[in-house]
Amino acid sequence: MKTLLLAPLAFAAFTVELVSTDSGVPRAVHDADYHDDGSPSAAKVELGRMLFFDKVLSGNRNISCATCHHPTLGTSDAQALAWGEGPRGLGAERAPGTAAAESVYERVPRNAPALFNLGAREFTRMFHDGRGEVDVEGNYASGFVSPAKWKFPEGLDSALAAQAMFPVSSPTEMAGQKGENTLADAVSLNNVAGPEGLWRQVSARLAGIPEYVELFRAAYPDTISVGSDIEYVHAANAIAAFVSTAFRAAARPFDRHLRGETALTDAAARGLDLIYGRARCSECHSGPFQTDHDFHAIAMPQIGPGKADGFDAGYWSRTGMKAFTEDHGAVE
Repeated sequence: MKTLLLAPLAFAAFTVELVSTDSGVPRAVHDADYHDDGSPSAAKVELGRMLFFDKVLSGNRNISCATCHHPTLGTSDAQALAWGEGPRGLGAERAPGTAAAESVYERVPRNAPALFNLGAREFTRMFHDGRGEVDVEGNYASGFVSPAKWKFPEGLDSALAAQAMFPVSSPTEMAGQKGENTLADAVSLNNVAGPEGLWRQVSARLAGIPEYVELFRAAYPDTISVGSDIEYVHAANAIAAFVSTAFRAAARPFDRHLRGETALTDAAARGLDLIYGRARCSECHSGPFQTDHDFHAIAMPQIGPGKADGFDAGYWSRTGMKAFTEDHGAVE
């Protein structure tokens, strides 16, 4: 059993001998590391940009992808736990309003993760618990293991695109609650992928907006001629293309140093020697994107509500928080 909570750094005084570790330093990042070799079509990226910032994807038309993944907030939302659907405002100022439509049913039980470099090919698992990932065993026609299992549609370009299918289907994140709109009603009936399901309803919304039909036709000239050709898979692929392009982070001083374009400062060079040497940071923060893509159990207690793993009497008897569910993180 593994959790995903991050422990605070523990600092201690120590002395290290700086040793050159060139053989352990990762290779530089290049276009080929990203889907579409780092250059998805401009029309697809523009469509994804429009969708990313548009509240039309949400059940109550009151929240967009950018609300919880805002460019000015490090592609997150400056909140420990996202407010999700309902409140107004952005970042630290986001909070429930006084109107009934601005109330909050529940906080999102995990924080909104950053989006940097998720368009790279090596990112094959998404979400804090990895519940969406490339199906390496070939069990699903979609090519992905996900909560939708065999109902997941085909045609998705990447794990990042597969991830974009789900926030719109979460009552807490974007869909809203039963009785508020037809998208939320579909979710309450567990009808996300069916003919009248949530994904089909969102596609119909977009098909009813002439400007979007033109954007979809430009992004997918070979498959979309009229609005009825639009599927939510097309939208998810476009959102992924935008995220992959807009939030690609491969021009840091470290990246430029690896490509031989610039030299690190003396202090940064000493840090590099530590990370890839005696400090052993690179044992986990490895590879060109400084991650091993694994889950790690660390000594940090759960703080805040859990992620739908059921009520645990032992947990609330120790904490007094009966309404909190036990969050087991990624369970393997």
